[in-house]
Amino acid sequence: MKTSKTYRIAAIAGDGIGQEVTPAAITVLDAAAARGGFRVEWQHFPWGSQHYFDRGRMMPEDALDLLRPFDAILFGAVGDPRIQDNVTLNGLLLPIRRGFDQYACVRPAVLYPGVRSPLAGRQGGDIDFVVVRENTEGEYAQIGGGLHAGGPYEVAIQTATFTRHGTERIIRFAFDLARRRNGKRLLTSVTKSNAQGFSMAFWDRVFVQIAREYPDIRTESLLVDAACMDLVRRPGDFDVMVASNLFGDILTDLSAAITGSIGLAPSANLNPARTAPSLFEPVHGSAPDIVGKGVANPLATMLAGAMMLDFLGETETAARVDAAVRAVLAEGRSVTPDLGGTGTTRGVTDAVLARL
Repeated sequence: MKTSKTYRIAAIAGDGIGQEVTPAAITVLDAAAARGGFRVEWQHFPWGSQHYFDRGRMMPEDALDLLRPFDAILFGAVGDPRIQDNVTLNGLLLPIRRGFDQYACVRPAVLYPGVRSPLAGRQGGDIDFVVVRENTEGEYAQIGGGLHAGGPYEVAIQTATFTRHGTERIIRFAFDLARRRNGKRLLTSVTKSNAQGFSMAFWDRVFVQIAREYPDIRTESLLVDAACMDLVRRPGDFDVMVASNLFGDILTDLSAAITGSIGLAPSANLNPARTAPSLFEPVHGSAPDIVGKGVANPLATMLAGAMMLDFLGETETAARVDAAVRAVLAEGRSVTPDLGGTGTTRGVTDAVLARL
């Protein structure tokens, strides 16, 4: 088929199994693009923990300048047991999110047919919601410091930062998503305003104000501990959830667990204004315990790639990738150990390719 368009995508495989699942996803995305009548031109950036060992930085000083011309970024994983997690995360992924104003982190949670949930009585299709996480400020703003390091009177201060601009735009993004989804037209806001009387009470107030602009969307507000409990008790009742940086992070690990495996959880870090590239990644980490064994689940990265194609406007091809992944899961013959199978990364990739 004659190609009509080429997308330039930056690929950062990163650490651990990121080096295994990223090439697998690229293989699938290239095949899907060929069938969709367009091309993907990849440029690989060898940034991550090895770059840190070699050069003292997770990525070069001019990394954002190098990434800015691309249409999107496909990211693998970050983390190495030999380096503190705050060094790896703050040296690579968080500067990209903040530098490119990727303020909307969108994380779907779907219990697919063929996948077993640890929750009793839940079948494929029973769970289908999205968590929208504020991605550039809040508890991850990296404002603070320390005093008397290593001594008995050591002090550590970490400041959570909530601006009206940042809070309004993420809540409005979530309302718009609830309006677009073919779901329950329900938006759940998650805070801890009973204990955090300034930042979270402020969030609650902004949520109520913006809700008046969306009379067609039902709303509810939950404290984060109650929300975690309800994700276990009544996950099928949720549609779209919106939360701060920290709470959104925690909720999406829980949502991945109740839908069968974190190896099925994709994530989009979006710059909705499209003034800089958006980044797409699996929710899972670098999983050093299974590195090199060939059993890492590549499906979350493939689903993240489908989210990337959809954001770029290639909606039919994105749907085709999503459908291929769903078919492989429903069949159940080629799944990795995290899903109870004996499949390999290569075998799962071949199965998805066959379904395309």
